[in-house]
Amino acid sequence: MENSNSKILNINGGITAPKGFLASGISAGIKKNGNTDIALIFSDKPSSAAGIFTLNKVRGHSLDLCDKNLKDGNARCIFINSGNANACLGPSGLNDALLITEECAALLNIPATEVLTGSTGVIGHPLPMNNVLTGIKKAHSELKYTGGTDAAKAIMTTDTYIKEAAVSFELNSNTVTIGGMAKGSGMIHPNMATLIGVLTTDAKISAEFLKIILKNTADKSFNRISVDGDTSVCDKILILANGMSDASEIKPETDEAELFILALEIISIKLAKMIAADGEGATKLIEVNIKNAKSSDDAHKAAKAIANSPLVKTAFFGEDANWGRILTAVGYSGADFNPNTTTITIGPLLLFSKGLAIPFDENTAKNVLQKKDITVNVDFGTGTYDTTVWTCDLSHKYIDINANYRT
Repeated sequence: MENSNSKILNINGGITAPKGFLASGISAGIKKNGNTDIALIFSDKPSSAAGIFTLNKVRGHSLDLCDKNLKDGNARCIFINSGNANACLGPSGLNDALLITEECAALLNIPATEVLTGSTGVIGHPLPMNNVLTGIKKAHSELKYTGGTDAAKAIMTTDTYIKEAAVSFELNSNTVTIGGMAKGSGMIHPNMATLIGVLTTDAKISAEFLKIILKNTADKSFNRISVDGDTSVCDKILILANGMSDASEIKPETDEAELFILALEIISIKLAKMIAADGEGATKLIEVNIKNAKSSDDAHKAAKAIANSPLVKTAFFGEDANWGRILTAVGYSGADFNPNTTTITIGPLLLFSKGLAIPFDENTAKNVLQKKDITVNVDFGTGTYDTTVWTCDLSHKYIDINANYRT
């Protein structure tokens, strides 16, 4: 489909931008600081649903129940609490997650299996269930069609700002909207999902097709970010599609599907880049591009190594154009490449070309590295495969945040 990007509009809002979605975000006293900590999302109509989950073998109880309830591809409600991961607690943790679904279901008059649960925060501490159950009642009473920002705020942990976005496009003379929110700042690594994200849409689409689209989209967005190389135990991406736009059902291998997929990629990349930019203690967003590799695997290995290198990340924090650290990371990445055909640039600066260091002006380099958004290009010059990964610098503040996370 030609000029598809021009058909997709960025609009204000988040998860309640699509028709028929309500949300709320309230404080239930889970967080010690009193900040909002329960998000509730509800669709007016039954929705197709899909999700993808962390690959960490240690999994939170809320995540496990969410995965189970998604098996039939139907859901109408999402509950997420922050401040407590509900993980590593044995049968009581699962029982608490079940109680949450039952309370939400009773208030919303839906089956408990249509409630998807999520928790994020400290591991190994029981949820304060009296607070949680009271909080669910409050969250239910405050559900509104403009509550997306409140929900996005309530799922934050060490995030420094709210992450939400929305897009719309025309489909069969009907406006289709996709909204999203995400949280993530630390324990971020491209190993699905290493964050919590919720996407909503008023498009009509089957759960089976939605799952395929979500996985492919995540591989181009949420699976291409890294803050610190750690993968959490509770994290996921969920999507609900309630069909309330009145557009006809989106079928595989159609122009309509192509447009929907592109729109979902745009919003997912936007949210993913917000997470990378808000890495704990980060001062810069770094885009790593690998070009002309022999295979997609080689490109991915190289980009991942650069994005995860503490030496590379600290060099960017120190605004030091130490391209040797970038080349070294590629060298141990396992990628098949030849330094004698490779070039490295940071922004407009050519630093390394075909095996040779290129002289550069340190003051010019300093000006480039002082920017908040920095692009690194590594061109292997031996193939046709490209990839992009987003990461951030590593600062003193990252240590401060994580040294005192539980206190």
